[in-house]
Amino acid sequence: MHKPLIAPSILSADFARLGQEVDDVLRAGADIIHFDVMDNHYVPNLTFGPTICKALRKYGVTADIDVHLMVSPVDSMIEAFAEAGASMISFHPEASQHVDRSIELIKQSGCKAGLALNPATSLSVLDYVLDKLDHVLLMSVNPGFGGQKFIPTTVEKIAQLKNIIDEMGLNTRIEVDGGINKDTIGDVYRAGADMFVAGSAIFNTNDYKKAISDLTQQLK
Repeated sequence: MHKPLIAPSILSADFARLGQEVDDVLRAGADIIHFDVMDNHYVPNLTFGPTICKALRKYGVTADIDVHLMVSPVDSMIEAFAEAGASMISFHPEASQHVDRSIELIKQSGCKAGLALNPATSLSVLDYVLDKLDHVLLMSVNPGFGGQKFIPTTVEKIAQLKNIIDEMGLNTRIEVDGGINKDTIGDVYRAGADMFVAGSAIFNTNDYKKAISDLTQQLK
């Protein structure tokens, strides 16, 4: 069993003081930093690019940076984020013309590779690539905006994926992104997830340490 990881999404952070925000959440108990990268093309919003990742590394952030690419096409962004200091990169199969090739590109760039599945994307897209992935990111909201409500059917999807991973004898992590808070994280964890992206549940509070503690309390 993997150690559960809390991954605050900087999408909800104060961008005027991003370096300090990242320092603060890491000091408060976060494990990794999550980037929600949107291109106003694959999803209807525009967030940030590799220069922000590079800036945080230059600022002194040494924690793993988990990059979720909601962009199309993906391959050039994979290379740019790997060069900027990403540790893990996931992308959506619908956004790549050759999923297997994009996974290989991530691995060749020295990063851990993940595939991100929208709520309506079937687990069958993993059929021929699951053994090559370090993690699968299941979206529990439709991608494009922070602060959305958790889609409950995700819990069943997590359990199904966990069964597949166990049957294949793999070590693949299950990451969940969208509507994660102290009320939803417990069900998601018990279903088999072990990496939790939380944005507003952490950054929209006055006490990051308490917010993260409230989340980890449910992982028992």
